[in-house]
Amino acid sequence: MQWYLKVLKQYADFNGRARRTEFWMFTLFSAIASIVLGIIDTVIGTASVYGSGGTYFYSPGLLQGLYALAVLIPTLAVTVRRLHDTDRTGWWVLIALIPFVGGIVLLVFMCLDGTPGVNQYGMNPKQEVAGGYPQGGYPQQGYPQAGPQQGYPQQGGYQQPQQQYPPQQNYPQQPQA
Repeated sequence: MQWYLKVLKQYADFNGRARRTEFWMFTLFSAIASIVLGIIDTVIGTASVYGSGGTYFYSPGLLQGLYALAVLIPTLAVTVRRLHDTDRTGWWVLIALIPFVGGIVLLVFMCLDGTPGVNQYGMNPKQEVAGGYPQGGYPQQGYPQAGPQQGYPQQGGYQQPQQQYPPQQNYPQQPQA
């Protein structure tokens, strides 16, 4: 629910980047809300189902239509920010207007992992910003980052002795005069 509210708070913000989690959780909650409102529309009679010969069509009702209009701008904004996360311009959202193929291409773009580090659209959204410095996530490009800390140090009693290859032979030493 926090991801849904986050998108609504950034109602018309087309700048920056959005994580996959942010996009897909918003999409999930929007789909659930649309289904619930569609059921309510059908019960109160503002939606209609019509058809014949085994083919039926559903016409959305008043509540579902109002909800679709209310989330149109946030949906476009989070989609553009998601495209930014994959280092693509927001204009790629228009590919969805191409029948069949466009929607599939956009779906693939929405499923791809974001660009690690900073890209032309901003910081990696997987990184938390604390005190102005990115924390966690991917290392910044061009800057080395320390590796993960080891859990417990290895105890000396469990290590195998180091051997040289080939093993050195011990020759008797001549006493020095």
